[in-house]
Amino acid sequence: MHANGTDPVRPSSTRQFKPLLGLSLSLGALIWSHGAFACATCGCSLSTDAAMGYSASSGFRVNLQYDYINQNQLRTGTHSIAQAQVATVPGQEVENKTTNNYFTLGLSYAPDANWNFQLLIPYIDRRHSTYSADPTLPLSADQLSSAKINSLGDIKFLTSYQGFLPTHNLGVQLGIKLPTGNYGGPDATGSGVVGRNPVYFGAAGNAGGQILDTSLQAGTGSTDLIVGAYYYQPVSQNFDIFANGQFQSAIKEKLDQPGANYRPGNLATVSFGTRYEANPNIVPQLQINLSHRSADQGALADTTDTAGTVAYLSPGISASITRNMQIYGFVQVPIVSHLSGYQLFPRWTASVGMGYSF
Repeated sequence: MHANGTDPVRPSSTRQFKPLLGLSLSLGALIWSHGAFACATCGCSLSTDAAMGYSASSGFRVNLQYDYINQNQLRTGTHSIAQAQVATVPGQEVENKTTNNYFTLGLSYAPDANWNFQLLIPYIDRRHSTYSADPTLPLSADQLSSAKINSLGDIKFLTSYQGFLPTHNLGVQLGIKLPTGNYGGPDATGSGVVGRNPVYFGAAGNAGGQILDTSLQAGTGSTDLIVGAYYYQPVSQNFDIFANGQFQSAIKEKLDQPGANYRPGNLATVSFGTRYEANPNIVPQLQINLSHRSADQGALADTTDTAGTVAYLSPGISASITRNMQIYGFVQVPIVSHLSGYQLFPRWTASVGMGYSF
């Protein structure tokens, strides 16, 4: 997907999408996905390409985005649930909180109006705490175990083509996610480790000294295929609309040993929305982001607590600081969720970014 530029072509005789610079993220959890998450669909599902305006201009672009995701409530099905209630379920882990800070550097090059190539490099700062499985009631602070991650995540490379129409407002995307982030878990015997530099819990609490869940490591250890498509169109003098979708699936796993294997669930996202461009320098907008993830698979997977479907309402704004530099900010609020098992979930998420084209 083209995310920006300084001279986009007009999709019709009416007003065009403005040339704002943006980062092409996965639409789920990025898409982006930004790595593995402690719940099915808690990743940032914002469509940043649409947020900043699709473009058919050529050149280089650099973008830096920050995403804040504070998973501080337990949910099951369509509603929240108290930790003490989850603690009464035999064998069920009672997670406490996961705070995620994602910093994603995007580098893109468009040789012409038809093609765009992007590299997305995420850095993950994550704090996770849990009472572990079968904690003692009443829950107390001395049962809590904590772990923290500060490392590179899984890098993505994306290629977009939007040469189907003279207006360049219909495009497709093909990409790959590489296992560059640290990943892993216990081996089949429980006495060793598989993967690459997995993070451990600290010494305190019920899970003290154990390896952090495989789904919470900085990377998944998998190579994933990414496919997508998008369309945008002015509908009046001041309003544009867009729709896009993306699908991501693991095609090869490094964690493939019997009894110590792991495959992340497939992720599908759909986004649509509108931009109000009466003032081309300040653009309010609204998105609806739908995300569905299937359950993780394998001996190291939490197969019962990782699937679900979520819909987010995402108001935001983008602004041009100079001709080549733009900023943007969005808040995502979940309006519908249906989660399997018991999952930590955010009440809201926030994304801010800035980009420069040259």
